[in-house]
Amino acid sequence: MKKINELLYEFCPNGVEFKKLGDGQVYITKGEQLNKEVLLENGNYPVINGGTSPSGYWNNFNTEANTIAISQGGASAGFVNFIITPFWAGAHCYVVKPANGSLNNRYLYHFLKNKQIAIQGSKFGAGIPALNKNDIENLEIPLPRLEIQNEIVRILDNFTELEAELEAELEARTKQYEHYRNQLLDFSRGFVGVPKIDKMMAEVCPNGVNHVFIDKVLNIKNGKDYKHLKKGNIPVYGTGGIMGYVDNFSYNKPSVLIPRKGSLNKLYYVDEPFWNVDTIFHTEIFTEIVVPKYVFYYLQTQHLEELNTAGGVPSLTQTILNKVIIPIPPLEIQHEIVSILDNFST
Repeated sequence: MKKINELLYEFCPNGVEFKKLGDGQVYITKGEQLNKEVLLENGNYPVINGGTSPSGYWNNFNTEANTIAISQGGASAGFVNFIITPFWAGAHCYVVKPANGSLNNRYLYHFLKNKQIAIQGSKFGAGIPALNKNDIENLEIPLPRLEIQNEIVRILDNFTELEAELEAELEARTKQYEHYRNQLLDFSRGFVGVPKIDKMMAEVCPNGVNHVFIDKVLNIKNGKDYKHLKKGNIPVYGTGGIMGYVDNFSYNKPSVLIPRKGSLNKLYYVDEPFWNVDTIFHTEIFTEIVVPKYVFYYLQTQHLEELNTAGGVPSLTQTILNKVIIPIPPLEIQHEIVSILDNFST
């Protein structure tokens, strides 16, 4: 940032000029219609339309590589993309290019990407949302000298590259963690592959681990409305997570929250007082039999979304959940598994 400040001081002592994109700074054109019937699963060039990814492929292109594309229509209208290969810009795509040599193409992209939420907020239409070109043209862009734009681009491109590397690393580590978690919680072979735990199992449960229906180790409880409560510091949980804070709790012991409606694979472990609404169950866990967080980790392996009982909004029932079978090793082994998975999660 020091170099940018030095450049600003040298080239923009009176501040940076702002101009509307429509005031001769950019060319914004709409793509060309290409019937869905002719799209290919594999072709030479991606077809960019109203989504966040190619809608198909085609053997011709109408736009050069390294060009900004903004979704014009559909649920993703306003999504800003930078296409590094030649592509076919479809009828639901705006192509945006600098109109003069005083605007760096990647600088323009980073500016528009930074404004993406505002651009998406300006779409209109009750049916298929659409984006008006004027909403892009009315954006005001700061226009420092090219030397400054180039330096900003260099920094932001480095961050973009680092972000992609970190996302790939996180995805790989997540898969590694899930594999390790599933292995630790699979007692079907009589061992889990961790020497310390396998030794404990050989000593305290040489004949294997008992498996029971989950209603033998916990009670599943419905959530309740919270609108009658006052504001406070107790979190209110729904399927999507914390919805707000109130002055009372529905339960104040460690619990696993299991969605009843919606995203059925979003489980929550809560070890502080909370309130839960009717779209999510809470559990009263029999801690003399099972460690609450052990239940949480085990249920993560069970893909509860596959137990959906509804044709519309995904739903779970207590009857279905109570048929889930859980292995119950001795408490000391449960604690050891939880400790390992807690460290891995961290």
